[in-house]
Amino acid sequence: MKGLWLPFFLVGLTAWAVPPGMPVCERPHVVASAEEQPFPEEVQRALDALVRAELTREPHAGLAVGVLRGAQRWVGTYGQRDVARGLPATPRTTWRLASITKTFTAVAVLQLVEQGRIDLDADIRTLVPAWPEKRWPVTVRQLLGHLGGVTNYGRFGPSHDSGPVDTVGALGLVAGYELEAEPGTRFIYSTWAYNLLGAAIEAVSGQSYGEYLQEHVFDPAGMVHAALDDRRTRDEHHAAGYRIRDGQRVASKVIDVSGRFAGGGTRASIEDLLGFGEALLDYRLLSRTSSGWMQTPMSTRDGRLTDYGMGFATWPLRGHYVVAHSGAQPETSTLLLLLPGEDVAIALASNVEGQAASLKRIAYGVIELLLEDKGPRLSAHRQGPVDAVVNEALNRVFGYGLAYHQWATHGPGTLPGTGELPEAFEQVARLLDRAAIERAPNVARERILAAHEPREDWLFVRVGAHMARTLEEAWGPERLHGYSARGPLAFFNDYLAVCESRQCPEPFRFNEALRADLRRFTGNNIEPSRH
Repeated sequence: MKGLWLPFFLVGLTAWAVPPGMPVCERPHVVASAEEQPFPEEVQRALDALVRAELTREPHAGLAVGVLRGAQRWVGTYGQRDVARGLPATPRTTWRLASITKTFTAVAVLQLVEQGRIDLDADIRTLVPAWPEKRWPVTVRQLLGHLGGVTNYGRFGPSHDSGPVDTVGALGLVAGYELEAEPGTRFIYSTWAYNLLGAAIEAVSGQSYGEYLQEHVFDPAGMVHAALDDRRTRDEHHAAGYRIRDGQRVASKVIDVSGRFAGGGTRASIEDLLGFGEALLDYRLLSRTSSGWMQTPMSTRDGRLTDYGMGFATWPLRGHYVVAHSGAQPETSTLLLLLPGEDVAIALASNVEGQAASLKRIAYGVIELLLEDKGPRLSAHRQGPVDAVVNEALNRVFGYGLAYHQWATHGPGTLPGTGELPEAFEQVARLLDRAAIERAPNVARERILAAHEPREDWLFVRVGAHMARTLEEAWGPERLHGYSARGPLAFFNDYLAVCESRQCPEPFRFNEALRADLRRFTGNNIEPSRH
């Protein structure tokens, strides 16, 4: 079974293997409906071992992990939702979701866009007249992408307790602040920008924000226990919150989050969150076209990527196209991660604050376990700073190109860029010219770091995606999974081997100087993969 690389001793971690003072996890709850299939037993054991290994790193309380790949599903819950009362975390436990709420809000806005009731480029004041006039107009699209210049909390911090407020009260928290930047010029992450979008949803739909989510997001996604996070209506299944102070677990500050209702004011179970991810992958909440908009990174006016679309951050990870949002508030740490080109959803929730790095490690471990065929990795034999710059470029062509190819071919995305491909390949070869790099290494590296962006017409994306498409046509889609583990040199070498057999036109084979670098990096002793 591919990906089962975890050391055998991690499987079935026992109590004596846990550091002193560490709560021992419950066995995972594994859930699969009649329409879904459980993962094979060995994969379930490996997923369980991966999570347990992470939990030995530091004190924790409760954790829930959900994994979906196609029809296969696994949910594991660990530890306690309430330590003082000795109550375990279960699939029924609800967790404060924090900023994952922004994704629900973005879905709601795009649903109304699909119905012709909201214009993405409308001034928000046409929908929310209570928003005071500012120096510049702010559009719905800009608010969705955190490009509207709206402040994030202003003088308040993320732990601020607004007390119970309605939509008018929530808008009043930010209404007096001037915009921090001209809209479109700067990425400023803002919970309060999403409150404006929540107010727009209410104005257009005639429903409260919570009612709209229940009817049009939660119910269609099968999110049975999802709701606004009103602490007055929490039931016994809601997780109590904790934070780590001086290495010890202590109770969280309890705050009311109604003042950030559309930017961070919901709660749900792990099965709810995984169901939401599944509904997005299946286009049950949004059309394929709207899903593509949501998952496409925006850019500033000068063509710099923000790595954030509409309610989701996006980035390439070893050739995977990642669409994700995290949440961080008192009482909670959460993460929802989708790979739309590979039909994977990963949901995580902890009732301990400040667990973003831990949740990301688990998610990345799941990706590696499920999707990355193990094979010999080709590591570059580098000599000096020029080699380092060239190798950086190879990594980025591979990472962005393969990720965007998967997303555009097997997900809802569209490949960006307008230039001709032969010229793009020639541009890459010139960008990696050793003499030019040696003359101005800092300038060369800056250009390489920007070569995937709109201001460079998505150069690395277009070239790398063409390489991935060529390999997929020659050897099939399954072979592409191996490159995440085998690395960019294997990707380049195999592409050139296919080009040789197909007699590709010369520009598509880069130039002899770059091919010589590739031979030298691999030590001339690695044969390209054969079908």
